[in-house]
Amino acid sequence: MHMGASKNERIKLTINDQEVAITNPMKKLWPSITKSEYINYLITVSPLLLPYLRKRLLTVIRYPNGVQNEAFFQKNSPEYTPDFVETKMDDGKNYILCSNLETLIWLGNQGAIEYHIPFQQFDENGPREIVFDLDPPSRDHFLLAIEAALIIKEILEKLNIVSYIKTSGNKGMQILIPLLSNSFTYEETKVFTAFIASYLVNKEPKWFTIERLKKNRKERLYVDFIQHAEGKTIIAPYSVRGNEDALVSTPLQWSEVTRQLNPSTFTMGEVINRIKGENHLKLNLKEMEIKNKGLHQLIKNINNLT
Repeated sequence: MHMGASKNERIKLTINDQEVAITNPMKKLWPSITKSEYINYLITVSPLLLPYLRKRLLTVIRYPNGVQNEAFFQKNSPEYTPDFVETKMDDGKNYILCSNLETLIWLGNQGAIEYHIPFQQFDENGPREIVFDLDPPSRDHFLLAIEAALIIKEILEKLNIVSYIKTSGNKGMQILIPLLSNSFTYEETKVFTAFIASYLVNKEPKWFTIERLKKNRKERLYVDFIQHAEGKTIIAPYSVRGNEDALVSTPLQWSEVTRQLNPSTFTMGEVINRIKGENHLKLNLKEMEIKNKGLHQLIKNINNLT
């Protein structure tokens, strides 16, 4: 499926027997990217993006007039949400569940650029992944994220824990450790994330910090383990970000994480090329989840040390 647009007209797409209207397809959402091009991106990445969105209470950041204009967070589904969009009430909010392509394209037409997901599915009690958010002070300090990632990778490999890594689509990187359904509590995973974060800071205190106040971090990378908690969210893999470069939160092969890695490489267009060229990361999340069952004993051992 590919959507073409030669003029600023209303286009109707039929997806899974549902009609989805695309309004103002030639509107510039980025300085050099139209809504039509963005919708085509969503169609291309949907087989990779949708599995991460399913059963997650979705928060989107909408830029209805493009990334150079006002944006807003949306948790509650609007009153005009079509019937084919699945929703779920939670804590007084009627969240959208982006379970299919028609919902994804409808959201894209609404100017939903960033897709933020919680760490658990709505029908589960614990996280489905552990996440280390590596947040350097700026994109110019991206090398700090690479150094932190490589140290954590070495630790995880020694502990027989499997993980994958992605760019944040902005200035940092995120390491994800897939977990089996309802196998860990947030209290248990926090023991592990705090342990790794403390190790990192003790190893290289001039590079890394767990200081939450930005003014006290100086030029150090913030190892954010606090964010991995119930009710918090993370940018979804393959989501575009609302920066002017249209950068994408891109899953990478660990072999790509070298000191030459440049986060500005992973634009919307480059990610499409990676997918078409079969260069994108192919993950068997279920297999990874099973391999990480040993984390239980590791967390018990850490608790015994503290």
